[in-house]
Amino acid sequence: MVFVLGTALLVLALTNPTLAFVPIGGGTATHVTITGNALLQKVTEACKAVANAAGHEFEPTGSSPEELVKACLGPTATGEVSGAKFHAALQEIYIQNGLVDRDFVNSAPHHFNSESFLEGRALIIEGLATIKSNIRLENFKAARETLGRILHVLQDFYSHSNWVELGNVEPFSNLLRADLPLENVAEVNTPTCSDCESGTCPNPILYEILQQKKLTSGYMGIFSNAKPKGKCSHGGASDLTSAEIPRGGINKDVPHAHNSGLHRQAVNVATFASLELLEDIRAAAGDKDFLRMMGIARSSVVCFVIDTTGSMSDDIAEARKLVYEIIDSKKGTQDEPSEYILVPFNDPSFGPMVRTTDPDKMKKEVSSLYPFGGGDIPELCLSGLQLALTGAPASSNIYVFTDATAKDIHLKDTIAALIRSTKSTVTFLMTGAGAGARRRRSLRAGSFQDYKDLALASGGQAIQVTKNQLPQATDVILDTSTSALVTVLQRARSPGNEETFPFVLDESLQNITIYITGAPRATPTFTLTNPSGVNQTQNEATGELGTVRTVGNLQRIRLNPDKKAGMWTINIKSTQPYTLKVTGQSTITFIYDFVERFEGPHPGYAVVSGRPQAGQPALLMLSVMGTKGPTSLNIKEVGLVTVSSPEIVSNSIITEKDSGDILVEVDAVPDGEFVILVKGTDEETKSEFQRQSTTQMSVSKVNIKAVVSSTVEPGKTLILPFSITTEGTNGTYGITANNDKNFPMIYPMSLTVKAGEPTKANLSITPPPTTPSGTDVTLTIDVKSSSVGADSNYVVLRLSVVEKITDFVAPLCNVYDVMAGDCPDDVSKCGPFKWHFTANLTDNNGTGIDQISLRQGNGNLTYTSLSDPLVQAKYEASCCSQTAEFVALDKVGNVGKCYHSIVKDFDPPQCQLVRLAVDGGKCPNDLTYCRDHKWELVVNLTDGNGTGLKGISLHHGDGILIYSSLNSPVTEVSYNATCCAQVVDFRAVDKAGNEGRCYYSIVSSAGPLTLSVWLLLAAALTAML
Repeated sequence: MVFVLGTALLVLALTNPTLAFVPIGGGTATHVTITGNALLQKVTEACKAVANAAGHEFEPTGSSPEELVKACLGPTATGEVSGAKFHAALQEIYIQNGLVDRDFVNSAPHHFNSESFLEGRALIIEGLATIKSNIRLENFKAARETLGRILHVLQDFYSHSNWVELGNVEPFSNLLRADLPLENVAEVNTPTCSDCESGTCPNPILYEILQQKKLTSGYMGIFSNAKPKGKCSHGGASDLTSAEIPRGGINKDVPHAHNSGLHRQAVNVATFASLELLEDIRAAAGDKDFLRMMGIARSSVVCFVIDTTGSMSDDIAEARKLVYEIIDSKKGTQDEPSEYILVPFNDPSFGPMVRTTDPDKMKKEVSSLYPFGGGDIPELCLSGLQLALTGAPASSNIYVFTDATAKDIHLKDTIAALIRSTKSTVTFLMTGAGAGARRRRSLRAGSFQDYKDLALASGGQAIQVTKNQLPQATDVILDTSTSALVTVLQRARSPGNEETFPFVLDESLQNITIYITGAPRATPTFTLTNPSGVNQTQNEATGELGTVRTVGNLQRIRLNPDKKAGMWTINIKSTQPYTLKVTGQSTITFIYDFVERFEGPHPGYAVVSGRPQAGQPALLMLSVMGTKGPTSLNIKEVGLVTVSSPEIVSNSIITEKDSGDILVEVDAVPDGEFVILVKGTDEETKSEFQRQSTTQMSVSKVNIKAVVSSTVEPGKTLILPFSITTEGTNGTYGITANNDKNFPMIYPMSLTVKAGEPTKANLSITPPPTTPSGTDVTLTIDVKSSSVGADSNYVVLRLSVVEKITDFVAPLCNVYDVMAGDCPDDVSKCGPFKWHFTANLTDNNGTGIDQISLRQGNGNLTYTSLSDPLVQAKYEASCCSQTAEFVALDKVGNVGKCYHSIVKDFDPPQCQLVRLAVDGGKCPNDLTYCRDHKWELVVNLTDGNGTGLKGISLHHGDGILIYSSLNSPVTEVSYNATCCAQVVDFRAVDKAGNEGRCYYSIVSSAGPLTLSVWLLLAAALTAML
């Protein structure tokens, strides 16, 4: 089943005629489609491997990402599964992929323009090393961002070079290996193209370049028309060099009449190159961490930030009890947390952050917390919260336990920026009044109101209770530490008043909970009404609609399971400030980003890192998700809703809609803080639904631009240029920068900014020499006007600290001493028999072997000490498990593979005709007109019960050869050519070395098909891949 799904996804990528090497938003299929199809196939393969290792089948019920996630998380766990994290991970990769066309538009290496092959490969090699280092330290977001960028670079090679014009149908693997040469590159003074005045020549590459197999790429000039004499241009309206002889261009970014065949082949090879790169990362990371990087995890994350001062003993005990309850009660369900995070804080210390997927380790860590110190009020609460926000996955629920105000109140703007950037929800559980016996030490310390501000900004709760009441208040944590959590409605009123709030509950919602928080000792009153008109008030602890519990300033209403779908209302009365929140569990949800258009050779959309710009329409990119994927939802309305004032819903226009991604343009943006409201219909149940984002946002006239263009080595200094622009008034703007690792930074404390003119400056950051390679640093720059109104904005950036890599050679494997003579020829009788082999592994003069893991096979793998120069591995298995593959990983992530199969495979791959089609029914007898007619051959390649296909290559023919996944039981191969090319010969090799040959000759009469498969045996049963 999994292979069928993976193949179907890949075939879609290879056959879609509108694929283009352009960024997100450029059409119905783009770099995003190439990347997405490769990611989905590789995720599918990893999910199947994990499922097989766990002893259960991997059987997605459909092809949507939601169904893929549900199947991947296993059939035994009960509960709802949300695809939101997977979608969000994909979006992060897509966005970074597209940003290469904005941030590095004039950088030749980032696009393999201007024959910059060595420099382009260096970007890929550096990126691969960074990704592997990030994954080792579980910095998955940083890994995803780098992955998106280097996939763009890699894919552009096939569109911008002449690789496919040279007849290549396989990826250029040397681009992933710095230890292998880049040979036969055209010299700088060697002409490569003929003149093409029309700009629409099918292939302007010079004949001698093609004959000599010289590698070249087009020169690109956005600001200059200069290029070496005789060199190819990139081409297109933005390329000034394309008007210089030789004119035209060789890019295959977009399909046109003159290059559609080459474009399709470039897409095909770029897709397989992307799969090759992803496989290298997967092998280095292992399947489980690869899937974690891709957001394939249960959506629940438990993240506690706990004050450990002397007065917190009761709070710590309750937190400990709560962690145990969450772990023990949710084990084996989809609500079981995928990750546990703990950040203690005190004064003068905070951290370190503990992050683990092991529930027993979390129990041990929380049990080791003990209260100490204290004596005054302020603590480093916001420093601890900063660690949690930068360390936890995006959209996490974070719970802060404290009885003190924040000493580090200067971080409040940074925390607000991180909340908006990560879209995480922060709930504060505050015991006492923040004073009591502890003495206030700093007049600059914050108050509990600061916590309430941050909770409201994030969509969380600010719960004030006594220490005795705390055990009753923690139900909110049990409610929200769950999978598929969605927000239906959230509002705040200050000052309070009487107001009725309508909201829609749909059929898919379960475990619906309503929270009302008010001022201490001023509990709001409410009347809840269902669609049938049945009411319940706060005085009815158990009523027809649900159960009500009041503790401290929190009222929690849990609706009965038999709730009615439709329009509900809640009327709230209070003269004091209050908040209202309605949540539930459902697979219907959405993720979003504010975006902005960018121009250039490949225009697209980029995520706004900060607050959107005031005085202009706001653009939103949304991805919607349902049980059966986005096609099961009909989106009717998307609006911006103010949270803390009378409702203003800004009307919006959906300008693009494809595969669940929606581009929304909002003309009028509210002045205050707002959230996103989405309404629509679930086509599965015909039920109306509404969902709301939790993170509040507002607009600004200030704009900050900054791009991290490289990694930084430990002990070295990175210079980060940034610029500030305002559409407001001239003036002085204060600058505050913070990073979550407290690395030393130098930057100007203020800048004078003139309206409409960018003011440029630099920030330098220096990680200590002892910083571990793969460390991810989150850097926040806040800018605030000194004038009345204090307009402000921020930018959140990530940079990776990576040691310089000098080891590019993978560990080597030599298989010997294979003992399989006892295995019977009849595999059905394999049960009582075993086979084994031995392999020597070495990293020669490299960094040394760090890990060895079994990738394929059900046998037992043992090995000697990894610190030895020569590691001996032994593998033993039942004769029923006839293939083994294990991976040897060195300390910088280079991957070596050992493969051996005892499958008695002597038969070559087989060709089976699927379709033969000729324009007009036959080719013309007069070959003068042969280019005006085309023919297509489609065959299926199989290896029967053999070792499986290893490669396909075109040996003769001037057409385009495209094929689907080699991992599938059936590989579809299509060949397209003009009637001038009447012969095709392509070969398929299986993993045992047997070669099958598909040969076809078409004559002018378009006579009967002649296909033959030739059997060529090769003794290649043992291979080091």
